[in-house]
Amino acid sequence: MGPGKRGLFAIAVAVVCAVTVLGAPGAAFASPSSPSSPTPSPTATTAPDLTLPPSRDLEEVREKLETLYHDAAVATDAYNAAEEAAKKQSAEIVALAQKIVEGQERLAELKDRAGAAARSQYRTGGLPDEAQLMLSDDPSDFLNGAGRVLQGQRATKGLIAEVTRTQEDLEQYSADASAQWTKLEANRKAKAAAQKKVEKQIAAAEKLESQLEKAEKERLAKLQEQADQKAQTAWLDTGILDEIDGKASAAGKQAIAYATAQIGKPYVWGAEGPDSFDCSGLTSEAWKSAGQTIPRTSQEQWKQLEHVAIEDMRPGDLIIYFGDASHVALYVGDGAIIHAPRPGRTVTLAGAGTMPILAVVRPDA
Repeated sequence: MGPGKRGLFAIAVAVVCAVTVLGAPGAAFASPSSPSSPTPSPTATTAPDLTLPPSRDLEEVREKLETLYHDAAVATDAYNAAEEAAKKQSAEIVALAQKIVEGQERLAELKDRAGAAARSQYRTGGLPDEAQLMLSDDPSDFLNGAGRVLQGQRATKGLIAEVTRTQEDLEQYSADASAQWTKLEANRKAKAAAQKKVEKQIAAAEKLESQLEKAEKERLAKLQEQADQKAQTAWLDTGILDEIDGKASAAGKQAIAYATAQIGKPYVWGAEGPDSFDCSGLTSEAWKSAGQTIPRTSQEQWKQLEHVAIEDMRPGDLIIYFGDASHVALYVGDGAIIHAPRPGRTVTLAGAGTMPILAVVRPDA
């Protein structure tokens, strides 16, 4: 066995140690590629504009803040996707490392058996069959012995074949672990980049808000409330609620009960409870409480869960918002949602039409 094969056990140990050190580094987020994929947000190439409008136009400030927090939400989704992929990769690497260890132990056992067979042959003197027949006092004893020799030869061939298979398996496990390690390391950098962008966008928004006087902040909050009411009213004026009459499933009711219990808890990007949540952290945990595992991010929830028409939605379904699927909420009926809005806010009840709806998906289709 060459030096590469002898080092497999060391590789396994190194892989396990490396995974432990890295924790759960992330995988790069891949935007959906289908024709109906959500439209990705343009990547910011310049620093956010943090200056207040000369006229201190609070509506313009509100729009700037919406943009900053939206970009933070997109980066948060990328971070969450990276974290989930990293967990899977880490588990695969650990499993491969265990296979390498077990394979190395099996190979050592096979080598011991092969050595024992070689030593046994040496003790017989390695005489050809004709010589053993001539020296035998009883030909029948020789024939019995010859049968055992044939059995031994077949066993030896089987042993050699198993050694070969084990060596090939070890080499494949090693190659697979190496490939996974390469992905893990590359994706760790992608996750770090996403985190940096999230923090940058949130810091920019907070800095912009910090320039406002108390009265202006109160007026800004009122403007946001008015904008939400206007959007919700426009949505309701379409008569959509007259068409929506679906009843929640048992699992949907459980998901709603979980989400309702979280109202008032703070939004924290990347959080999935129990003390704080981001938007998809809330929806994924709500459905987990109902016994249904769904994707961690709003974009993956959009991609992987079954789509239903808005008029067919029922309480417990998830509403995906914005053209890039960067936000998600749990529909609770009567035109309302529960969601984790953005940094600085808490899990709350809101109108389902306060944001542009991209799609409705059903976790328990």
